Amino acid sequence: MKRYMILPLLCLAAATLTACNDWLREDAPGTTKLSDFFTGGETCRQAVVASYVPLMWEYNGTYFSEWFIGDVMSDDALKGGENTGDMANAYDLENFKTITTNDLLLQYYRAQYQGISRCNLAIQNIPAVLPDDTMDERLKERYLGEVYFLRAYYYFRLVRAFGDVPMPMVPLTSSNEWRQPRSPKSVIYGQILSDLKNAEAMLWKKSESPAEETGIATKGAAQAMLMKVNLYLKDYDEAHKWGTALMQQADEEGEYTLCNNYNDNFTLEGENGPESIFEIQYMEDPTSDFGEGYGFTRGTFTPILIRSRSSKLGAGWGFNKPTQNLYDEFEAGDPRRDWTIINPSDEQIETPEQEIYLGCRYLNRKYALMTSDDNSTWYQLTHQSRGPINNKQIRFADALLMYAEACLGSGLDLDKGKKALNRVRSRVGLGEADLNENSLRHERRVELAMEGHRWFDLCRWGIAKQTMDAYKATETPEARAEMSEFVEGKHELLPIPAEEVRLGNLTQNPGY
Repeated sequence: MKRYMILPLLCLAAATLTACNDWLREDAPGTTKLSDFFTGGETCRQAVVASYVPLMWEYNGTYFSEWFIGDVMSDDALKGGENTGDMANAYDLENFKTITTNDLLLQYYRAQYQGISRCNLAIQNIPAVLPDDTMDERLKERYLGEVYFLRAYYYFRLVRAFGDVPMPMVPLTSSNEWRQPRSPKSVIYGQILSDLKNAEAMLWKKSESPAEETGIATKGAAQAMLMKVNLYLKDYDEAHKWGTALMQQADEEGEYTLCNNYNDNFTLEGENGPESIFEIQYMEDPTSDFGEGYGFTRGTFTPILIRSRSSKLGAGWGFNKPTQNLYDEFEAGDPRRDWTIINPSDEQIETPEQEIYLGCRYLNRKYALMTSDDNSTWYQLTHQSRGPINNKQIRFADALLMYAEACLGSGLDLDKGKKALNRVRSRVGLGEADLNENSLRHERRVELAMEGHRWFDLCRWGIAKQTMDAYKATETPEARAEMSEFVEGKHELLPIPAEEVRLGNLTQNPGY
């Protein structure tokens, strides 16, 4: 990725001069203008690549992986760590004690706007670039499709977590433009849908993407997101329309299918496989991030964050611990339970006071990079805090369940919706289920457990309060003692970070 900077014009005046001449007003040597940068296809490619990068970010003074929201705030996971004081920001999220100065939320919020800023820059400048020997018109269109998709994705992450947020649509080049008001979430969702429709029309199919560009946004990814966003808006007819388009790509054109083995989704060998619709790309990186912040590493922190604190089970930091409530949700004989949750033996737990968190001993297995079924062999990380495994944001099983939900909600193609639901179940050897609200919600929970979906599903279904209250009653006395009461109408959204409220003169979400 090429980094560049727009430097101010310099007016150099000697003591003997009374005014600046024309030659003194010329750009100083080394000044780079945007018009100098966006000169050809290669620089367009660099701008697009840079737009993906903030998706990878998980650290800037504190860790802010999205699963701290999607898993830990839900009934699927407890924070974990050495004790309740380990990562106080995550403890507050877990227990609905979040305050506006939570640094985890500040860093997550800012990372999304870094991505949006890069997308805005690319969207503004790529159209004027003429094709050359590195970019024809079709590739230029795909580049624009990618950044439209990414801008929609960043705004989607923001709006579902924070509600109304500022929505700059062009690069902000003046301090006079920095204070942007919060846009209503209905307006933001409208823009997300517009960007995704642009992307869907411009992007290539997964099979058309060159091997060296595996992992870029595709037409199928845009269709999946159009289905997902419309489910959030409860526009089931539109969700069904886009789901049907995606299913056609999968079933008639062979673009997507389920992996034969469920667990292949969470191995290095399974990256960008037949089930992958969109995933965040990570790679081996032996460098250290500490003190460096955003974008310093190309590896993911998730494996070390979620591995056991025991050296016998990966020697990690023990965060994002599956709950007993989640463990009990799996049906008898469902193999996904043991590919999601590790239940360590007493012999494997070296320091119970650090490894058993508020009565919970379970470990998250999916992205821990374990390489054996008996929990004895772990992938050796190149750097102690860095892992190469990609994070699957959308996989075909998720799309099948969204399609089933769209069919049920719209009343269209109910037989196809039922087949989609049971296709996910049959992959793991489970019997047929009827298509109804309960079966769908159960299946999404167990199929996608510990992948960061659960909290957002509860909120979009409007059942966060009743679910979290019921879950609380099932927890250990130690865990219940830490939990605050869930306040309906407040806790479904997170607070706008106080520093952003101050800098932007923004309003705050109700109750914070």
